[in-house]
Amino acid sequence: MAAKTAGSEAQADKAQVRTQDPEGTRHNIIEVASEEFALNGLSGARIDEIAARTRSSKRMIYYYFGDKEGLYLAVLENAYRKVREGEAKLDIDGLSPLDALRRLVEFTFDHHHKHEDFIRMVMIENIHHAEYLEKSKVIRQLNVTAIGTIEALYERGVKEGLFRTGLDPIELHWQVSALCFFNVSNRATFSKLFGRDLSTAKAQASLKRNSVDMVLRYVVRPEKLPKE
Repeated sequence: MAAKTAGSEAQADKAQVRTQDPEGTRHNIIEVASEEFALNGLSGARIDEIAARTRSSKRMIYYYFGDKEGLYLAVLENAYRKVREGEAKLDIDGLSPLDALRRLVEFTFDHHHKHEDFIRMVMIENIHHAEYLEKSKVIRQLNVTAIGTIEALYERGVKEGLFRTGLDPIELHWQVSALCFFNVSNRATFSKLFGRDLSTAKAQASLKRNSVDMVLRYVVRPEKLPKE
């Protein structure tokens, strides 16, 4: 009887998915789970807690994602998708290589500043040695696009005699990411260690300018740098 009841409830959940808003429900689960995983990590996050904060049920979460690791992977994919979709909207192909590079760094800095959960998710995944990221074809494909964008931008700059030759686009992506990532990942510790609040609007504006300046000086030929 209990098994029959459980089966009936599962069928009811599936019917609910079909008749209401499956995409909206899935999105709601991922948004709430993103906060839970970013705060508590994979091991500390609780499906019960996620279900309690969504418009769904525990059974529905398992219906969509299979298990907690499946939900974690979906959250990780969504985090990377957001940053890549933001990059795609920049339309930097219509800008000069110098302005395009500046815009790309500014976007990355702003995105990471506004999406601290993304930084925490990447930190957590590094704790797991990218075990779950490696399973995702979605994330790999998203980042192929990211490298393609920066490679095309770099090649345009070299062709115009603006950028130094011999740079690796993947390493360039690394350098941009490192500056913008560190601003979020280590802001609290730096602020406490050195007694200066680096989260203020003034501090963030200065750090953003300096990040752009460092990347430009790394990539642009010295004689082509904008005059101060």
